[in-house]
Amino acid sequence: MTPEEDLVRIAKKLDKMVSRNNTDGALDLLKELKNIKMTLKLLQETRIGMSVNSIRKHCTDEEAISLAKLLIKDWKRLLDSGRTQSGKATEVENGVDSSKKSSGSNSLSPEKQGRKDSCDSKPGQLARSHSTDSKLERQESTDSKRSISPPAKKLSAERRESHGSKPSQPGPAQRKPSTDSMERKAKTEAPRTPTTPTSPMSPSFSSPGGPLPPHLATGDSVRDKCIEMLAAALRTDNDHKDFGVNCDSMAAEIEDHIYQETRATDMKYKNRVRSRISNLKDPKNPGLRRNVLAGSIELSRIASMSAEEMASDELKQLRNVLTQEAIREHQMAKTGGTTTDLLQCGKCKKKNCTYNQVQTRSADEPMTTFVLCNECGNRWKFC
Repeated sequence: MTPEEDLVRIAKKLDKMVSRNNTDGALDLLKELKNIKMTLKLLQETRIGMSVNSIRKHCTDEEAISLAKLLIKDWKRLLDSGRTQSGKATEVENGVDSSKKSSGSNSLSPEKQGRKDSCDSKPGQLARSHSTDSKLERQESTDSKRSISPPAKKLSAERRESHGSKPSQPGPAQRKPSTDSMERKAKTEAPRTPTTPTSPMSPSFSSPGGPLPPHLATGDSVRDKCIEMLAAALRTDNDHKDFGVNCDSMAAEIEDHIYQETRATDMKYKNRVRSRISNLKDPKNPGLRRNVLAGSIELSRIASMSAEEMASDELKQLRNVLTQEAIREHQMAKTGGTTTDLLQCGKCKKKNCTYNQVQTRSADEPMTTFVLCNECGNRWKFC
């Protein structure tokens, strides 16, 4: 086998040892690597150095770790020597190119050299003339500054004295902004977007029925907004036109009943109003909205109804069926009892109950009666 194939084989074995976390036999492979004559090309193509370094990190054998460190040091020296040799080769190539260029420049004809010398001499003369002119200009500028500076100092002193003697006078008038600066400001302020939505697709936050009439306003922004939302819920599907009622006044009365109960616009108040709005706008429960508009449900009643009471007839029937099924399943699991109509359920107020008596305390104490309502599934006990 060639040295490259041997290195590839050893690298694969070392990688397997690291992946399996079992480094037994790594020392033999490292000794085999030490006997192989390593070159820079083999190191770069096989990347054996990475495998040896990973074995050094995961191995627990001290001898194998020291041998791996030694191999890595030797290979680093080999890499450094290769880099220095390549650097020298590039320097030699650069030297050959520069020598060629210098020889080419020396091979110019004497006429061209003379022309070149004359061209070189002219810029020198021009530079000298420019330098002398610049020196003269600098001297003149320094002289002019010296001549101007004393009056400026006098003026500043006079201004200080005038400010000290007249502290009550107002400050100097500010300069008027130029037309250019005004135009620039106008250009920068032009791209600002309007604060109010103007596009027809933008959502409008006002109620469909318009603003609240002044005589129904409460002065509280939260309450007024709730009244507007309740009125919008009552106007759903334009059912109020069939009954000819004023939705704003009805919404104000419903809101007043809710506020009289909560006495604050807190979270309880908001949740109560939110549940009224969602149930009145429910497309699956138009009967509730129609009953409120027709007067079948009083406004004070709709303000205090629970979610179960506001539900549609279909939902109420479904809940009743589920409750009866749950009661039957529960009754099938319980032990038999005695049915009686002498006990009344405190929840549904019906007298269809089943009871059991069990001695849960000492013998001289009366028995404990466990009662189950067959209508709603309510349970209670008494002695």
